Amino acid sequence: MQLTALKTLGDLKSNSYISKSIKDELRDNLIHNLKKDKSSFEGIFGYEHTVIPQLEQAILSKHNINLLGLRGQAKTRIARQLLNLLDEYIPVVEGSEINDDPFHPISLYAKELIEEKGDDTPISWLHRSERFAEKLATPDVTVADLIGDIDPIKAANLKLSYADQRVIHYGMIPRANRCIFVINELPDLQARIQVALFNILQEGDVQIRGFNLRLALDLQFVFTANPEDYTNRGSIVTPLKDRIGSQILTHYPKDIEIAKQITKQEAQLSDFKKENIIVPDLARTLLEQISIEARQSHYVDSKSGVSARLSITAFENLMSTAERRALVNGDSKTCLRLSDFNGIIPAITGKVELVYEGEEEGAEFVAQQLIEAAILNLYPKYFPEIKKLEKQDEDQSYDKVLDWFMKNDDVQFFEDDSNAEYESALNKIKPLEEMLNEYVSNYDKAEKYFWLEFILWGLSVHKKLDRNQVDTQLNFGDSFGSFIKGL
Repeated sequence: MQLTALKTLGDLKSNSYISKSIKDELRDNLIHNLKKDKSSFEGIFGYEHTVIPQLEQAILSKHNINLLGLRGQAKTRIARQLLNLLDEYIPVVEGSEINDDPFHPISLYAKELIEEKGDDTPISWLHRSERFAEKLATPDVTVADLIGDIDPIKAANLKLSYADQRVIHYGMIPRANRCIFVINELPDLQARIQVALFNILQEGDVQIRGFNLRLALDLQFVFTANPEDYTNRGSIVTPLKDRIGSQILTHYPKDIEIAKQITKQEAQLSDFKKENIIVPDLARTLLEQISIEARQSHYVDSKSGVSARLSITAFENLMSTAERRALVNGDSKTCLRLSDFNGIIPAITGKVELVYEGEEEGAEFVAQQLIEAAILNLYPKYFPEIKKLEKQDEDQSYDKVLDWFMKNDDVQFFEDDSNAEYESALNKIKPLEEMLNEYVSNYDKAEKYFWLEFILWGLSVHKKLDRNQVDTQLNFGDSFGSFIKGL
């Protein structure tokens, strides 16, 4: 018999239904998944040996949880995935504001209804998708918002005195009874409001002012917070921190491959982009390296962190840059170009918090520096290292390319060049393909021109070639020749 076919308290009793607390639900379903070697947290990459085991330990311990970490570390996503560990349906007293358990009623309404109707008390079924409540902590949140207060309008309408329990307006926490309740950015909650959470975390009940009653609520609390030294707006008061069972530290991806998985999963792309834009793996690697450089840059405030959203939105911008170019030129397919990375600058400038030196230089300058630093870091992994000091008369791997630029005019690209124009400009530089074939033999032929341009950018960031950007025009030329021309 389907559980949802049971309509009364008597039906539950006759079918030997056993009521469980929410923490028992989470624990029992996690144990089932662990025994079946089934993942409880899908789509969370990079936490398999760090955060997720700690989270599972906290659930087995029936702890309330605080996820502490910098921005963009999947804290809220983890909290929302806890829903998957709840039972599919639970019974509640029909009409109850606070999801009363028919076997353990706590509200005056549910108690009176059960006393009146007994086994005929009607019940309804609450799906797990409805058992999640979330509140963003802001300085204007009040105790009444979270816990509840007297409702004078209800008292007037029902013609009741303020001493009657029926005039209580329940806050978000009582209404989330038997649910997962998430408070995001906990340090932003005023200290006096945090104090109101002491009882519910330790004793499992709330007290509403003016009433001699205690609601023994059944909740799973999950808090998220940035480190206190970053959120100067506030902090978690020590007694509250003491009452949270487990504090779990989140972190950024520990290697580029994991970061690439996250970006690929989260980026929102149109069908045209998925089907008609070729994305070299080198482009994905370079994009993630930019985020890594941002986290290490002396221009960026390391305490604020650099969200994974930087890579995601930057990738979306990168694909849109290529899409726009293809639409302008009527190209049915195109491949990402390294020059397309100029299109990710708006995504970078909005995602990094600069220190004073960065503000002095300007957000766009810092974004350009991060792109160049990423290329500088990746270039030696594919091509010979370019040393600052070279022995005289020693042959270098890139001499042929540099000789070509000494004997020829600058090579020009425009952001809206068609595929044919772009490829024609790169094909002029014959030594480029020779160098590519010598050091990267297994590249996809469709990605050939991205690699050729990567060599040019690599030489330019190492100051071997001159690179100038004027509006939508990009020039590569001999650095010494450009210096002479400048004279």
